[in-house]
Amino acid sequence: MQVEEPKHIINQLAVLVRTGMIHSTENVAVMKAIDRFIHLMRPYFEESDPLRIDLIGEFFYLNESRVRYPLEYLLNFDYLSREFRRRQLGTVKFSSQVSGADVKEFIKAFIRAGYSNTPFEALEAALEGVDSIQLERLKHVQEEEGIDKRRIVKKTYFNAVSFTKGVMNKLKAGEKVSIKKAKRVVESMVDLILEEEPLLLGMTAIKEYDDYTYHHSVNVSILSIAIGQKIGLHRRALTELGLVALFHDIGKMEIPKEILNKPTAFTEEEWEIVRRHPYWGARTILKLKGLDRAAILGAIVAFEHHMHYDHSGYPKVRELRNIDFYTRIVSIADQYDAMTSSRVYARVPLPPDKALSVMMERAGTQIDPVLFKFFVNMVGVYPVGSLVLLDTKEMGLVYECNPLFADRPRVMIIVDSRGHKIDGYIVDLTEKDESGRYVRTIVKTLDPNKYKINLAEYLL
Repeated sequence: MQVEEPKHIINQLAVLVRTGMIHSTENVAVMKAIDRFIHLMRPYFEESDPLRIDLIGEFFYLNESRVRYPLEYLLNFDYLSREFRRRQLGTVKFSSQVSGADVKEFIKAFIRAGYSNTPFEALEAALEGVDSIQLERLKHVQEEEGIDKRRIVKKTYFNAVSFTKGVMNKLKAGEKVSIKKAKRVVESMVDLILEEEPLLLGMTAIKEYDDYTYHHSVNVSILSIAIGQKIGLHRRALTELGLVALFHDIGKMEIPKEILNKPTAFTEEEWEIVRRHPYWGARTILKLKGLDRAAILGAIVAFEHHMHYDHSGYPKVRELRNIDFYTRIVSIADQYDAMTSSRVYARVPLPPDKALSVMMERAGTQIDPVLFKFFVNMVGVYPVGSLVLLDTKEMGLVYECNPLFADRPRVMIIVDSRGHKIDGYIVDLTEKDESGRYVRTIVKTLDPNKYKINLAEYLL
């Protein structure tokens, strides 16, 4: 029998899990997916019994050989690794005796385990009688037990904000700035995006009015890195992208404070000054580091980030050229974070879902429509930090997005059905009852300012 490439087995397992999430395991689509999965495994049993699938770090391994992430399967690989991590599952071994019924039991147990507080134990217990399938716990979960990942994420985020503030103050004072240190800060964010993307994206939902400029720069860097990761950029490119995003607004430090902090609308003369900040940013970056690749890319992004996909926006140039690829990513992150943040002249920010609606109207004109689709897939229909009302009359904060079900994220319940504030606990909106109906569904989004909900209190 012909041995298919390992990527097809990993992809088919992802397809099988996705299909099982949508349909009953008795559904013909699920049965076909099971048959296809077993068909792909059969040739491997002639070489090795059992067939072993491992998740180590961000990569899958088949019989201890790393499976490369192919572009056409990128979203499926990303989805499956996330679901393995959620269940603390590191290894699945299928013996040559595995049957369609065994795989069906695995899928049923895998889906149910996602709703358990002890997912790996639930999965292991459900498959106790299935001898052809063996499981092992995700190794780094065991090694890192007791480490507060949230604390590490918080430290990385606020270190980046503190560093950005220091850079701006040094530049204003005419002092030298360490680009090496900036690179290290960005590299730590890239590491966390690859390992703990939902937690770090959650940090961007916490807006700090007093230090808007510094938080905004870090948020745009994180969101840009996350978009880059979704489209398959390698680690070096992600660091480069995060670095240029961090400095995209550096020209604003030359705008006089009385204009930048003005609580009312700008006059036309003041707008003229504000519109010069991309030019000032490019000039500052080129002075900062000389003409190497990072400086040139940083200067381009700083200069172009308000120019728009269709060349509207500012600054105006004599000769139109294609907007840089990194600029197109940074522009999406920049617009989204700006709209969802409270600023001097816009004290009430837009709720995340409303910001996405506005951006949807701009796709194809102000922003790149293809990259925007990746962005929506990343943040979901209800982005992290959205306050939602459920059909159970509970209120919750969107805690983590679900790439498979954009309208069914994980939600932290903060107000119960009787209207009492409670310590947050997490529910998964893909959970179904015994009759196959969803246990909870979002009815509408709410304005956290109206209900005096402090996002930081819960998301931190």
